[in-house]
Amino acid sequence: MGVFVFLPLVLPLTAWPVARLAEHHLHPRTATWILVGVSGVLAVCSTLCLALLMVVGTAQLPGNPLPDGWSDPEVREAVPYDEIAGKVAIPALFAVLASCVRAGWRHRRVRRRARRALAGLPATSVVVLPDESPYAYALPGRKGRVVVTTAMLATLTGPERRALFAHERAHLDARHHRSLLLVQLAACANPFLRPLRTAVTYTTERWADEEAATRVGSRRVVARAVAKAALFSRGTPSVTLAGFASAGPVPRRVAALLGPAPAAGLWPSLFTTAGLAAWGAAAGTTVSALSSANSAITLFLILKAATPL
Repeated sequence: MGVFVFLPLVLPLTAWPVARLAEHHLHPRTATWILVGVSGVLAVCSTLCLALLMVVGTAQLPGNPLPDGWSDPEVREAVPYDEIAGKVAIPALFAVLASCVRAGWRHRRVRRRARRALAGLPATSVVVLPDESPYAYALPGRKGRVVVTTAMLATLTGPERRALFAHERAHLDARHHRSLLLVQLAACANPFLRPLRTAVTYTTERWADEEAATRVGSRRVVARAVAKAALFSRGTPSVTLAGFASAGPVPRRVAALLGPAPAAGLWPSLFTTAGLAAWGAAAGTTVSALSSANSAITLFLILKAATPL
């Protein structure tokens, strides 16, 4: 098995340039799909690596309930630096699980509070709250709803309001809350994946911007609406709920809307900058998955051979 068992822990470092290239050169829809997939696979591989190391470390502790053969010298020799890495992996894995549970619980709590705030209001697709704080966000559910305050509507013109509603409906239709939650959990599993979380926060907003521009028929109207909303908005309840102007670098979004529409190709050529981003993500993910699978199968066979009948 050798040092390959540690590769899934450090391979997420390759996500940094990949995330940068993807959010700048890929269509936001394509960039979101790739980055979410990459973050999910790398997070699973990283957690699997910690679990394998924890098995080795736990088998060495006195009084453990595991088979005695799992702590034999032959088994420990199959894992490099087993005494250090195995024992360090035990608290690290528990920290990862606790962080993911906390993030999921927080996301669920925010959505529950948002639904309670709308209790008693008409079950319409758009909910207007009498609030002096200007904000708008998409609240997912069986029947997703767009929540906007009267203060936000007062800052926008008629066409800009249509852009706002189209933007939020795009979030609901594409289920961006799931993508945001997934990359947040991935960042909890491995801190090296945080750049992907930031990138996906931006690409989901850009994706919704482009969908709104298509539905409204004017990129300039959407750009003006995003800029005005960002000027007055005070944010949304949580980063896992997509908002109109609270997530992502707003100046970059406005500049992108004032430029030409991005190409909608799913997989660019390898001989372009965008292609390097896509193929680099695929290569990093493949290497991480193969190294994790190799480690898992090898350790399983070793432990099986050391297990008494």
